[in-house]
Amino acid sequence: MAFDSGRGGGSMSQINVTPLVDVMLVLLVIFMVTAPILQQGVSVDLPRAQAGALSDKETPAVVSVTRAGDVYLNEQHLAPSDLDGRLRKFAASKPDGQVLVRADRATPYGEVVRVMAAIKAAGIRRVGMVTQVPGTP
Repeated sequence: MAFDSGRGGGSMSQINVTPLVDVMLVLLVIFMVTAPILQQGVSVDLPRAQAGALSDKETPAVVSVTRAGDVYLNEQHLAPSDLDGRLRKFAASKPDGQVLVRADRATPYGEVVRVMAAIKAAGIRRVGMVTQVPGTP
């Protein structure tokens, strides 16, 4: 953007956009690299089942149980004793909230039942199980 008065001694001002473009390109690369990492979540090998996707307008809470028995609530690692309290807080803040359970297929059945019992004891009525459609990686 240049201003010229048309007379011989006027000042000329210009905005250099090259640094702005450089910063925008660096930010674009950073977002392109970090976006897939943020969506991955806790890695579990889901069991396969034929079931349709749930349609819900509200984002549910997700309890993940890994093969080693570690428990995560919305991708935040929890000690087994902390799960009950966190689920009760969730139930108090969202009475009609839904909780989805993501358990690795190699997780011992007792661990999954323990998590399901904690969800039931917290007073949460809407519980779903996350599975993987057969034939998908």
